[in-house]
Amino acid sequence: MMYPYMTLADETEIVHSQIIEKDGMKKVIVNFERPTENGFDSARCELPDYKWTERIGYSDEEIEMFEELLHSNAHLLYKYAENGGIQIA
Repeated sequence: MMYPYMTLADETEIVHSQIIEKDGMKKVIVNFERPTENGFDSARCELPDYKWTERIGYSDEEIEMFEELLHSNAHLLYKYAENGGIQIA
């Protein structure tokens, strides 16, 4: 299951997975997706390794910005992943 995290000004939607335990490590998958005239730009990153497993349409500069965002938000993404997403009253 994927949970919404935030929407950026360029309409990029950021969503994350629940905690995925693999080889004794807790991982979170983060997807970035932006609508285009012909479909979507998309990128996927695995935490805690910051390993990009998919990248379509985003520039190097955008990926760098996403990685900075992930580094500063990883603790929140893990917290929300453990709790079933952001709990909004």
